[in-house]
Amino acid sequence: MLFHEIYGSYFNVIAHVLAEAADGTLTEQRLYETVQERAFGESMLTIPAALKSGQWPLLDKNLRTPIRHKPTMPLTHLQRRWLKALLLDKRIRLFAPDVTGLEDVEPLYRPETFVFYDRYLDGDDFEDEAYIRNFHVIRQALREKQCLRIRFKGHKGSRHSILCRPLRLEYSSKDDKFRLLTSDERGGHIINLSRIRTCQPVPCRTKEFRAPPTRMRELTFLLWDERNALERVLLHFSHLEKETVRLEEDLYQVTLRYDKEDETELLIRILSFGPLVEVIGSEEFKEKLKQRIEKQINLGRA
Repeated sequence: MLFHEIYGSYFNVIAHVLAEAADGTLTEQRLYETVQERAFGESMLTIPAALKSGQWPLLDKNLRTPIRHKPTMPLTHLQRRWLKALLLDKRIRLFAPDVTGLEDVEPLYRPETFVFYDRYLDGDDFEDEAYIRNFHVIRQALREKQCLRIRFKGHKGSRHSILCRPLRLEYSSKDDKFRLLTSDERGGHIINLSRIRTCQPVPCRTKEFRAPPTRMRELTFLLWDERNALERVLLHFSHLEKETVRLEEDLYQVTLRYDKEDETELLIRILSFGPLVEVIGSEEFKEKLKQRIEKQINLGRA
């Protein structure tokens, strides 16, 4: 196991309880609140009772602890190697993480260990200085709820300048790109960060920007669980919000919620499951699926 069980949920929640007990601030209400916030739902029935009854001799009747020092969770060498491997990712470096204590640690693996066969090759240049600078400005504007003046290139090379309020940053694993969703007087933009030339904070106008139209779509399909199809579907769409209902022994109904920008990618992935998947909604998606199948048939005949 990469992480030892002592670093799991139960040990962490007890560590927080004991830290408050060491400070003398633990109350019965805080005990229950801490367990509810940090542990699993059923833990409310076991952890407080075990601590209060003395079954776990860590607290006395006054919710004090004989432990003199607050518990700490030092990282194992294996965990430090895993963290060092994560910090080699160019995307993580955009967030300027603290690498103190990991300078001389050998990473558990390196980025070149993995080969991505389903990702476009024209991803963002995450080491470009202008890209990094714009990324930091956008993150700060999101945290401080600032407006931005953004100058960027359009899809056809035309130049644009907008005053907007940044709403959120999104990352597409398929495209290997970050994009920014904004709100402005025209109803909002979706801008690839690689297209941004400059961005700078500016005072927000009193006039409210219009919220962009919703981009979320819903797709429902039937899935026959043959050749581990259910496992493969759950893996393929693990990044999407989903609901899975078992209808029969090997028949499931799956509902996915996805961003309209990712619809083409979703079409391709659904088609990869062949006759094991039957799309039952939405009608718009079904029509696009039919058009794509007809296009592939025509290409095969050509």
